[in-house]
Parts: sequence; C-alpha cells; structure tokens
Amino acid sequence: MNLDPKQTEAFRSVIETGSFEQAALRLHLTPPAISQRVRALESALGNALVVRSRPCRPTEVGQRLLQYLRRATLLEADLLADLAEQSDAPLIVVAALNADSLGTWFFPALTEVLIRERVLLDLTVEDQDHTYSLLETGLAIGCISTEPKPMRGCTAEALGSMRYRLVASDAFRQRFFPQGLTRAAARRAPVVAYTRKDRLQSAFLVQRFGLPEGSYPTHFVPGAEPHYYAIRYGLGYGMVPELLLKDDLASGDIIDLAPGAPRDVALYWHTWKVQSPRMENLSRQIVEAAPKILARPE
Repeated sequence: MNLDPKQTEAFRSVIETGSFEQAALRLHLTPPAISQRVRALESALGNALVVRSRPCRPTEVGQRLLQYLRRATLLEADLLADLAEQSDAPLIVVAALNADSLGTWFFPALTEVLIRERVLLDLTVEDQDHTYSLLETGLAIGCISTEPKPMRGCTAEALGSMRYRLVASDAFRQRFFPQGLTRAAARRAPVVAYTRKDRLQSAFLVQRFGLPEGSYPTHFVPGAEPHYYAIRYGLGYGMVPELLLKDDLASGDIIDLAPGAPRDVALYWHTWKVQSPRMENLSRQIVEAAPKILARPE
C-alpha cells in the first residue's frame, strides 16, 4: 500500500494547525475536502488518526504516522539537495527546547554550527519536562529534555547540567526575608514561575518546607529573560539559571537566598536513530558544543 501524498499533507496540516478549518486555509481547500482526505487516509490505514478535539491531536497511530512523515520529509530534502548538487539548500530542523536553554547557552554554543550547516530553525519552546512529548507525538524531530531514557527508535545524549539558584533582588529580600529564608516568610513571598508547568520553585519549596503549590502567591512570567527581569526588579523570587546571573550576584543587586542549595538539572538531546546525514552531523555538533557551556554531566 502506498501513502497518498495529498492525504498525508492534509493530515499533517490538521495536526500542525490544530483544526480542519486552519488546515483548509493553509492548503487553499475547503474544510470538507480536508476532512474527506483525512478520512480516506484513515480508511486506507484501518485506524483513526485524528482526535477531533480543540485543538485536533493525533491518535497513537497518528503519532507514529506523523513521526514517519517528518523523518521522511527530512531524508527526502537531503537526498534532493545532494542529487541536485544544491550545496546551499537549507536544512529545516523542527525541534523543541526549554526557554532557559534558548535564553542562555543554545545560541552561543550553536550559532556557528547552525550557520555552517545552513539550518533553518522551527523551534517550539516548552518546559524541559514536557519537550519529550512533542518528539513522541511527531511534532518535533529533536528535543532537549530532562528525560534520560530514549523512546523506541531514538537516541538520548547527555548535554550537561543547567545550574539554577534561588534568587531575589536585595530590596525583595529585605521586605520578605529579613530573617532569612524561613517557612513562614515563604508562605507570604510571591514566587515567579514561567508557567504552571514549571516545577523548579515548587519542588524546592516542597522539599525545603513541605509547602505544596497553592500555599504561596505565584506570578507566571514566561521566557528566560522576562522571568529574570521580574525577579531582578523585585516582583518576586525564583529559580534562575546561573548563566543568566552574570555579575549581578557579585554586585549584590541579586541575592542568592539558598547559597548552599543550587539545583542542577541534567539535560539530554533526543533525536531519531535514522536521520539524514546533515541532521546526524547537527546532532553530533549539539552534543559536542553544549558541554562547553553547561556543567559537565556527572
């Protein structure tokens, strides 16, 4: 059985855009035409491929098909570039990574490689504990994750550890923690987290004081730099990558509230075992470049 390219294109568009209507706009078709193609593909494969929710998401079989289609597209692009001797053809990399990696070490470590390999990035920013699911569902061909174990058909390579420190501005410390970091003070002091998926601060407070989420006020400020700015300017306190702190700790503008308890988060690069040659080379460069900035894994 051969996969119909029009049907697979419709399926991919539904998953990537989240709806049949948006897929129809992307492909310049009507929603009924998109639905017809997806149903024909489901009939041909004998399995449901799309959970028709808002947004639409792939079924388990749909995830496997999406993984295959993304990898096949990458391999085909590399092959066509080689055959046509198009040495300047870009490599499109759809990857998922956490905001702290994107805001600290990713570009300093990899910009030279990305330029040399002529890579076009299509990045999804997600919490480091949740990027793995994007690879699993076929929405990415590589991801930076805290998960050390590769899923079936993939590899996982250690990149190093991101060190976090629990910090606040000096003015914030004087206002909320004049006697130091205590349980009573932590119940009143507002935390700054990225999103509701961010567990760095909550894990610390549970371990240190037994304080569950919801027992203290919390701001949600996504993005590595905006998150840090909120802390730096006194909105709250939270875990910040040591790489972002630079001279602020030394100057006293930022105070480490728990200097004896930094949090090291090990990161791993996940990607498929079967890759195009250029993607294999890019993966190797990522694994070699990251430890030059990140702490070496234990």
